[in-house]
Amino acid sequence: MNVEIRSATAEEMGEMGILGGYVYGGSFGDGPDNTVATANLPEWTLCAFVDGQMASMFTNIPFTMRAQGNPMRLAGVSTIGTQPEFRRRGLVRRIHTEAFASMRDAGQPMAALWASQAAIYQRYGYAIASMQRHYTIDTADIGFFDGNDGSYDVRRVSATDAYDVAKRLYIEFIDERMCYLHRAKALWTQNAFEENEADGPIWTAVAYDDAGTPRGYVIYTLRAGKVSHRARAQEIRIRDLVWLDQEAYRSIWSFIKSHDLVGRVFWHAAPVDDPAYELFVEPRMLHSEDAEGTWFRLVDIPAALAGRGYHHEGSLDITIGGDDIADWNNGHFRLDVSPDGAEVHPIDQPRDGITLAPKALTSLFTGFRTARQMRAWGFVDGSHDAINRATQLFETLHAPHCPDHF
Repeated sequence: MNVEIRSATAEEMGEMGILGGYVYGGSFGDGPDNTVATANLPEWTLCAFVDGQMASMFTNIPFTMRAQGNPMRLAGVSTIGTQPEFRRRGLVRRIHTEAFASMRDAGQPMAALWASQAAIYQRYGYAIASMQRHYTIDTADIGFFDGNDGSYDVRRVSATDAYDVAKRLYIEFIDERMCYLHRAKALWTQNAFEENEADGPIWTAVAYDDAGTPRGYVIYTLRAGKVSHRARAQEIRIRDLVWLDQEAYRSIWSFIKSHDLVGRVFWHAAPVDDPAYELFVEPRMLHSEDAEGTWFRLVDIPAALAGRGYHHEGSLDITIGGDDIADWNNGHFRLDVSPDGAEVHPIDQPRDGITLAPKALTSLFTGFRTARQMRAWGFVDGSHDAINRATQLFETLHAPHCPDHF
């Protein structure tokens, strides 16, 4: 069996589309001009060819993410798939091994994906980094326990103005957050503003403070005949919700409540630290459910640690072992951080620090788990003082979140 790992050529993108059509059961179309083929560039791809036949595919979409207030280049891993007759031969592992080295050389210290199956990607060192909170609530059940419905004026804006207003607010909203993507226009149109005839047209409503300054927005769809209710058969599906202060948050929900014919409001991508559960008068009526979100992987640990933002000052020695795909990550490192920046140096002999695998460090890095939690589960070793310092240094202001699919 002759295996060649390389990028697909422009002429081979149709073949990749056909492979993607089969692997994903037609979710993105079946033919050679489906989304798999047309939404990716040849230079983003890395494929395994067995005796000249495309057997496995992989895509690295170049993104930038927020890393606790700092921009960080991110490899958006997508469209992974293998022909069934070529599975269980280690092709995806070989692709990942080469891809991680290329990411490191290209200055992408992090990789992320939406996992089709967790069992596949944990073996390559990916760790769950965020959750998505689902709400399903009747407008009749929307209300705040303290009676404060928000004082901002919320009104719909035209389709031509929606993008510019939402983009400005989104940039400010994500500034100090973790795992949110910088959105190029294509990412907006493929997620928040993606047309879906079944859901109805897309609307955008903006919350304005007393000075007329935009302070939040909600992008949503509205469609009748979606709910089995004699008086409220309409449904609102929230695509994106951003708020710069609590007054904007309350005002937007009050705007949604004003839709008297809506019997169901569905938001599938709320962050887990969304305040609704604390503010609503009857939070159980949100029917809240948490679902797995994005999976992240530290590709270049020293570069990622140095590029992240921190809100405390301190020093921590970190020992990494067991990275059999990106072996440059194994070793001892000293991390010195402050709100002004961070430095990482390799060291020969660690002082009082922590020891963990790359997967556990990814959970710590994103703020999805704390060192204290992971020590209790046996994923991190270290003294009581070192664990406390790690918990504090990697603290995030907000829960990690990535509402955008790719």
